[in-house]
Amino acid sequence: MKTIEMVELNEENLEGTGCYCLRSKPKSKGFTNKKNWIRGRFNEGLKYIKIMDDSKPAGFIEYTPIEFSSRVVYGDNYLVIHCLWVNVTGRGYASKLIDKCIQDAKEQNKNGVIVITNPKTSWTPSKDVFIKNNFYEIEQAPYNFELLVYKFGNFPNPYFPKNWDERLKKFNELTILRTQQCPFVDIATDNVIEGANKLDIKAQIIDLKDREELLELSPTPYGIYGVIYKNKLISFHRLTVHSAMKRLKELI
Repeated sequence: MKTIEMVELNEENLEGTGCYCLRSKPKSKGFTNKKNWIRGRFNEGLKYIKIMDDSKPAGFIEYTPIEFSSRVVYGDNYLVIHCLWVNVTGRGYASKLIDKCIQDAKEQNKNGVIVITNPKTSWTPSKDVFIKNNFYEIEQAPYNFELLVYKFGNFPNPYFPKNWDERLKKFNELTILRTQQCPFVDIATDNVIEGANKLDIKAQIIDLKDREELLELSPTPYGIYGVIYKNKLISFHRLTVHSAMKRLKELI
């Protein structure tokens, strides 16, 4: 009989247990950056929970209070799900992880739970599993982003900012805005820089220091990674070197 267990990461087990992001490359720079990022977030209320199938990782969920979230969304007294991913499908593991987050939100007397989805990329969780678990969509943003919420009462809705175009106008030179919330950010950054170098385009990197800066500068609701050139969004997710060069050439 299978043994299903949820393991919550903490200061004690982070080093030995490790997160489940970039699982096949635990010695990579991105994995190390992610692990260090998590370590610095525990005191903010961040939860990173792995679901184990017979002692083997089958998926994970990451969420945190909105005031410390890496997603560009406004609201009061919500938990925000950053990531949800399972590699063993058809067994309800995603729903179990979502329910764990909802129960935590209830215990913390939150107004509800927020998640941002996008059907055009795998860099956000899938919308369908949240609809199945009684979330509902309340708003959309450019680049196909969707805002979903699960509320415990008649509380004010969370909301996206409206000044996406104004944000892009701040950056004419090739600029990469990032945090280390996702381990793939390191690879994504390297690919853009390599492509830019081949086109003799100089790139600047802005490592976002805190949520206030992220809310002010991020070009999309995803928050933790954005590439802008000549006031246009190049990408908010990882590109190959070839794809990065193609998009940059369109603006030269």
